[in-house]
Amino acid sequence: MKCTFTCKKVTLNDAIKNYAEEKISRLDRYFREEPAASVTFSVEKTHLCSVEIMIRGGGTLLRAQTEAPDGDMRGAVDEACGYIERQILKNKTRLSKRLRAEAFPAPDPSDDFEVTEEKEFNIVRTKRFSVKPMSPEEAILQMNLLDHTFFVFRNEDDGDLSIVYRRKKGGYGLIETGEND
Repeated sequence: MKCTFTCKKVTLNDAIKNYAEEKISRLDRYFREEPAASVTFSVEKTHLCSVEIMIRGGGTLLRAQTEAPDGDMRGAVDEACGYIERQILKNKTRLSKRLRAEAFPAPDPSDDFEVTEEKEFNIVRTKRFSVKPMSPEEAILQMNLLDHTFFVFRNEDDGDLSIVYRRKKGGYGLIETGEND
């Protein structure tokens, strides 16, 4: 697996990077072609280590972000890799066209974690609404007035469908679809 490392507010030695690469490369068995992984290490206030792993392969994007206290980068890497593996196993039927089918062994009763595959996604509510042209700032205001975590709107500048959302660590994000490109 090709790994790219980024460090924010922290410098890491090669031992941590090699450890992360070794752990992530164990997920190789699920992919037909060689996937690419992007690993971001960061340290937040109060010495909270954060690891974000994004793996692109087989037309699929997998992402995990974990945090560990007191400089435990290895623990955060272990947790993120475990999360990605559980997501793959949980959705193995849906991912079977994109991933390698023979990589999924029969369940072993001695596994240290239990993963049950989600058979279907239950949509419990459907909403319909008109998507009005507005600026991203106006969309954020509307989202806050509705007390939602995201808001879909048509960008008044280019007419593209866009989404604003509230980020977990504060601030807002904007997703642009680029449908008019």
